Amino acid sequence: MESLNRMALELVEEAIDFTDELGIEVRELDNEATLLDFGHRVPGGIEAGLLLAEIQTAGLATVQTRMDTVADAPLPHVELTTDRPALALLCAQTADWELSGHEYEGLGSGPARALAAEAEIFSRVGYADEFDFGVLAVESDDPPTPAIAAEIAERAGIEPSSLFLATTPTASLAGSLTVAARAAELATVRLTDLGYDPLDIRSVSASAPLAPVSESEASAMGRTNDALAYGGQVHLTVTEEFDRFDELPSTATDEYGTPFESIFEGVDWSVADLPAELFAPAQLTVDVVGGSTHVLGGTNDELLADSFDL
Repeated sequence: MESLNRMALELVEEAIDFTDELGIEVRELDNEATLLDFGHRVPGGIEAGLLLAEIQTAGLATVQTRMDTVADAPLPHVELTTDRPALALLCAQTADWELSGHEYEGLGSGPARALAAEAEIFSRVGYADEFDFGVLAVESDDPPTPAIAAEIAERAGIEPSSLFLATTPTASLAGSLTVAARAAELATVRLTDLGYDPLDIRSVSASAPLAPVSESEASAMGRTNDALAYGGQVHLTVTEEFDRFDELPSTATDEYGTPFESIFEGVDWSVADLPAELFAPAQLTVDVVGGSTHVLGGTNDELLADSFDL
């Protein structure tokens, strides 16, 4: 298997070549790490968000938009499809790299995770990356600092000058889009957390509505998670039956029906204190090759309409 970071670097180079067209900005930090700003000091946009979602999945997923409705209101929806879900979603896109300290808080996703290969999922998939450059996407109120870049580079085993950080706040077009592109990832992570073999997941396709850009990060976190939990739809093709498929959708959680902003407020915005199963798409179809087709959960337009202020 080729390096995930090498494939992502090709997309980063494309972003650098088209900064004006994408509405993004590239600058160098004091320690020579490269920062690609997709929405902090610049407007970014939907096209920028599509490329950022591709970077997060190391180019192993097709990401696009289509028009659909939420409560009869036309809204863009984000679609993602991959035939390499273990690599694209679990080894790259998963946003589980907590960045804290140095007076900074953020969440990292993308193929640089595979350079560190710290999470158990890498041993289950049987993959770890070796490459001289690293690419990490960072979701945060503020762009990463040189100190945070140095910490990421150290964990990834590369020099800061070899690190590329693609960053955006959630309260931006690119940020809203990249969260909507996570419906497939949520389903895949949840299924493997339940004990399913990640290598038995053959293909995943998903869609979720693009949440309107909020005026604050708090509101944006609520809206974008509502978009997934109450509007995310996923189709998985798998090779083995499993007796816990019914635990995959958000409808299976005790908190179902509560807007995420209220859920976050209930734990004083300490997302790490929330159960992992809370982060799940609304509706799924699980197609077992040569076996049954399971249809689970359902979308909730009424809650989305309230969340999106439609």
